[in-house]
Amino acid sequence: MTATTSESSLVEQVRSGSEDALLVLHARYASRVYSVAYRVLNDQMAAEEVTQDTFMRLWRKADSYDPARGSFGAWLLTIARRLAIDSFRHQKRDPMLDAQMIGEDTGQWEPAPEGGGRGDLRRTLALTVQTLPDEQRQAIELAYFYGMSHSEIADYLDVPLGTIKTRIRLGMERLRTAWAGEKPAHPKGRDST
Repeated sequence: MTATTSESSLVEQVRSGSEDALLVLHARYASRVYSVAYRVLNDQMAAEEVTQDTFMRLWRKADSYDPARGSFGAWLLTIARRLAIDSFRHQKRDPMLDAQMIGEDTGQWEPAPEGGGRGDLRRTLALTVQTLPDEQRQAIELAYFYGMSHSEIADYLDVPLGTIKTRIRLGMERLRTAWAGEKPAHPKGRDST
């Protein structure tokens, strides 16, 4: 196995019981998995446990990866995020007291760009997240990083459910616009329902 061995080939080898292939995937993805877990948990030891659990899940369930449904990296980071959210919920922690939310380093919650043009789009998206009105950004972060439902966010923030849905919808519209390469329609502070 070399540094250029494809993920799909490595996953096939993991399915066949190759520990070496698992180690190669771990070397490639452990820091990204850890970053996602740390982003949710804001706790080094808990993030390390989630990282270990993520790779154990890969070892046991490699056959559940379907390349037709998306990239291996996205699949693995989704597992990490879900495990981190489960851990967070189990600890019953308060996300607003416990985490730094997205802040300036939005690169922690997405895989590193693999191709030329996608890096520009990710930077645009990351900058757009920062330009969202605080209310929209907060609602999106609670939903994405902490896996909270709209109702849970409304209860947590003591805001009507319809307001939360509107904040998330407006924020996601801006993010979609940025992802499509268009300029956001409104400056920060407007549409902050």
